[in-house]
Amino acid sequence: MIDKFSTIEIETRVAQYFGPRQNLIVPNISWGMNIHECDLLIVRKSGYGIEVEIKISRADLKKDIEKPHNHSDNRIREFYFAIPDYLQDSIELIPEHAGIIVVSRYYSYGDHVICKTLRGAKVNKNCIKFSQEEMFNIARLGTMRIWSLKRKIIETRRKKYKHRVNSFKKQLSLEI
Repeated sequence: MIDKFSTIEIETRVAQYFGPRQNLIVPNISWGMNIHECDLLIVRKSGYGIEVEIKISRADLKKDIEKPHNHSDNRIREFYFAIPDYLQDSIELIPEHAGIIVVSRYYSYGDHVICKTLRGAKVNKNCIKFSQEEMFNIARLGTMRIWSLKRKIIETRRKKYKHRVNSFKKQLSLEI
């Protein structure tokens, strides 16, 4: 049995692979930047951008071919596809200019996930750097997500607590 990856699991592993301490890495950028949707947008200290498109199925890869923007933008210097290792037999669906990052799970030391660059991306030599204003906007969009995620954590905790209280009340009523 193949242990399938979720998109969010690949997303977090690829972010770690590129180093969030060294680079500005924001998931699901589209609105607010006048750019096509990027699963992961990475901006290096140099100001050059990298896009990573995450795919978890062959059908997902096939659908990407139909996208009209072709993942091209003059602010993207390198473009990668991140795929689970079980999709390596589908790399013919990935454009030649795109790099390929393969995500693999190993159980020798618990549940260990690693990323490996199978093919480097062709560098867009006509690429321009993100401006300071654009980089600030990318960081702003990324931090906006933190607060909605924290709200979701709070709501999840409240639901769990409410469920526990209701279960406890039910137990008490049965014992009386």
